[in-house]
Amino acid sequence: MIRFLYADSLSTQSRLAGAMFQDRAKQFSERLGWEVSVSADGEERDPYDALNPLYVIWQRPDGLHGGSMRFLPTTGRCMTHEHFQHLSDGAPVQSPFVWECTRFCLSASASPRTAARLMLAGATLMEGQGLTHFLGVFDAPMERIYRQIGASPEVLGSAGQGRSKTSLGLWSYSPRAKARLLKKAQLSEALMHHWYRRAFGAKAAPKSNAA
Repeated sequence: MIRFLYADSLSTQSRLAGAMFQDRAKQFSERLGWEVSVSADGEERDPYDALNPLYVIWQRPDGLHGGSMRFLPTTGRCMTHEHFQHLSDGAPVQSPFVWECTRFCLSASASPRTAARLMLAGATLMEGQGLTHFLGVFDAPMERIYRQIGASPEVLGSAGQGRSKTSLGLWSYSPRAKARLLKKAQLSEALMHHWYRRAFGAKAAPKSNAA
């Protein structure tokens, strides 16, 4: 299932949270070789985890982490402004209708549909929060994954070549794109809205859209 959890609620889901931060360490430190901080208990965290971000998590049937994303408003502190502004020619993308998405992580045992389910949850979040775009930095391997699930962003700028290329992308919302994600994720819109209402309340449910 999809879980929408703010950082200050992770203590109520310690097993799920621990698995997420451990999978982040395995992906970013071990598999990708990024210079990230890994704790003695094998968890990867950075200063932005201390800003009470919203995590969108695919929770496996066994209760553990299958994949996740982290969101922060671009009107406050965020990674793209403080570390990757060169990818947008020094002009920060700031708007109450744009949230930053970082730490897109898939567990080593994630199913082929996990990425699509996370992106579908992102589309539902856009609807429910009245957002127009997500902003995020991604590397070359993720570019292929986004293309496969039909959720490629508008690229604002890139640096590097080959597998070391880093890009800044802007994802927009459209009912047509969401319809593609529903098919890829093999989930119903009603179920996704149920998970959203579970997190934000019955009155917060996003409206259904035709393709």
